[in-house]
Amino acid sequence: MLSSLIIIASLFSAQSATPNKPNIVYIMADDLGYTDPACYSSKYYETPNIDNLASQGMRFLQGYSCGPNCQPTRAALMSGQYGPRTGIYTVGNIDRFDWQSRPLKPVENVVELPLKKITLADSLKNNGYKTALFGKWHLGQQGDHHPSKRGFDEAIVSMGKHYDFVTIPKVGYPQGTYLADFLTNKAVNFINQNKEKPFFLCVHHFGVHSPYEAKKELIERFQKKQGVGGHNNPTYAAMLFSVDESVGRILKTLDDLNLSKNTLVIFTSDNGGVGGYAREGIKQGGDKTDNTPLRGGKGMLYEGGIRVPYIFRMPGTINPGTISNTPICSVDLYPTLHEFSKSELPKNYKLDGESYLSQLQGDASKSLKRTDIFWHFPGYLGAGENTYRTKPVSVIRSRNYKLLEFLEDGKIELYNLVEDVGEKNNLASQMPDLKKELYDKLTNWRSDIKAPMPSKNIKGANTPELPKKKKKQS
Repeated sequence: MLSSLIIIASLFSAQSATPNKPNIVYIMADDLGYTDPACYSSKYYETPNIDNLASQGMRFLQGYSCGPNCQPTRAALMSGQYGPRTGIYTVGNIDRFDWQSRPLKPVENVVELPLKKITLADSLKNNGYKTALFGKWHLGQQGDHHPSKRGFDEAIVSMGKHYDFVTIPKVGYPQGTYLADFLTNKAVNFINQNKEKPFFLCVHHFGVHSPYEAKKELIERFQKKQGVGGHNNPTYAAMLFSVDESVGRILKTLDDLNLSKNTLVIFTSDNGGVGGYAREGIKQGGDKTDNTPLRGGKGMLYEGGIRVPYIFRMPGTINPGTISNTPICSVDLYPTLHEFSKSELPKNYKLDGESYLSQLQGDASKSLKRTDIFWHFPGYLGAGENTYRTKPVSVIRSRNYKLLEFLEDGKIELYNLVEDVGEKNNLASQMPDLKKELYDKLTNWRSDIKAPMPSKNIKGANTPELPKKKKKQS
């Protein structure tokens, strides 16, 4: 009888320790290029843990960020909405870069995620999740905008430096601590403390964002290696190695606690890598990596600026070593995680994305209902010496094709991304019917979402005359 009671007690203990909902760990690197992880083709950088994650799960080859730089992507992830709904299109206010000499005045940029938005953390917390964020938030650092007030039970934010960094709230740490290690320590502690309840954990690294600082021994490690193509910067490689070590420590913690089979782990980046500028004639861009075969880099709406690594792992749920060519983007994460965890979505709250759970489960027969992904960037991103990474532009990705409308002069570029991922062959003049179809879709989307447009800059000097407004685009 005593033995039976012990067995029953142990079974009850095991059941009570098993969360009803799956855990979710979302790891985001900063400025990591599409081809930087070895599993996405790099022959110089070393990312064994990220590669291991990919070998055990699903790697998306057409994953997109909702912005070409930090803030708009983070806003889209947390709100589930495109930029025109949040007002966050870029980083900082419009005076950050010179627009006074250009034909257009940018749309004013919101710098903090509006408090009326129901964050992904808000909703998951309401569905029974313990929530935490460690690292870069970039949607309001103080007061009610701090992540601790936006649905996260625990939140420590830090960005700007990799050594001698500042945290909000202020947290002490030993001198010489590297930020990536600090964030990982906090993440591991959180997992250990919440192993018996469902948790949603965001680890938002500041690596591999500038300033380019890394551990001395790791820099020396990569100084001994021969660079391959545009992947040849030892400090950048060392920074990425530290991010990869973080991934490894988190995966090991989940394994040690027998949580791996009940935890969805996601790894991605907030935008494309800092590189590809020289090929675009931007001498001051400061290439640190190379996104080849993609065109351009961070700050651009070409593929190098918005296509990012996207990896998902959950043993027993996601088949190992699988690849998806389904285009997904930042706004899709919100509905996906809710369907995945069988959580209720907020009522009367508009979401712009679509769940891709069927893709994660390997059901090739279920394609996404939507065929189009949109970007709207009504401002300027400078690069020094009167050069720009991007000027005002709106973009649509529709099935295999991508159309960009540059708003200063109305120029249209159209690319077949399957046949021309490097966006070298502009098909706009060769495919007028498709050009019109995608242009109409783009303008209709802007109208439906009430996307504000940049206005004519009356005082702009030495700038081309703005094109006259046309009723139809030929």
